[in-house]
Order: sequence, then structure tokens, then C-alpha cells
Amino acid sequence: MTPPQRQRRSPKEQPPPPPPPAKTGKQKNPERLFVVAGPDGGERDGDLDLVTLIVARADPPPSAPPEQSALLRLCTAPLSVAELSAYLNLPFSMMTVVLTDMLTAGLVTARAPIVRQAVADRSILEAVMHGLQRL
Repeated sequence: MTPPQRQRRSPKEQPPPPPPPAKTGKQKNPERLFVVAGPDGGERDGDLDLVTLIVARADPPPSAPPEQSALLRLCTAPLSVAELSAYLNLPFSMMTVVLTDMLTAGLVTARAPIVRQAVADRSILEAVMHGLQRL
């Protein structure tokens, strides 16, 4: 007995492939940066850098934009501008604009980080060395 032969079909016109499915998950609708910064957002120059520490001085007022409210909630303990930028997912340039507004309004204070001495005090090093020698 011979196996059955397959018959070839003539190619038919196939419909175009369906469009790719929409991405599922969290869709982002980023705000335009000028909405966050306000109309004169790019015209200010602050003395803030990435390691400047920010501390909240007041609770967020009811009329505060969401970025300022979030900053005031985060800054109950001192945080650097770099940390705030990362937590709020805003670029550093926008953080300086928002923080400059908050500084002028008196909602936050900015202070330089505590810089440790590059070289330890000689008396401390000698005390450590003598303590190690006694072991």
C-alpha cells in the first residue's frame, strides 16, 4: 500500500498581519517639563549642586503642586538633590528649578554637606596604633 500523496494548494491571498498588540503594564504620561517648572522655569540660576542637602521647614500648603508636596514629604530628614531627583524621577535641572522656588518661598532649607577632613588627626592615629600594639 502506498502512502497518500499530499495535494498542493494554490497560494491564496492572505490578509495583512494584525497590528502588534498594545503594550500592557504601566503606561507613562510624562508631564512636559515647562508644566513642572512654570513659565519662567529656565531663567533661574541656583547655587544647588548634587550633594546639597535639602530639609523641609513646613508642611505642604494646599495649593502646592504635586512635585513640591512630594519633596516636602521626602525631606523630613536631610536628603541630597541627587537623591530627590532619583526618587521623583525628575532631571537635575528640573529639581534645581523646583527647589529654587521652594527656597524663595521658605518651604525648605539648603545646606552644604558635612565635609570630613581628608587626613585624620595625628593624635587619633597614634592612639589607634598604640591600641593595636597592645593587642
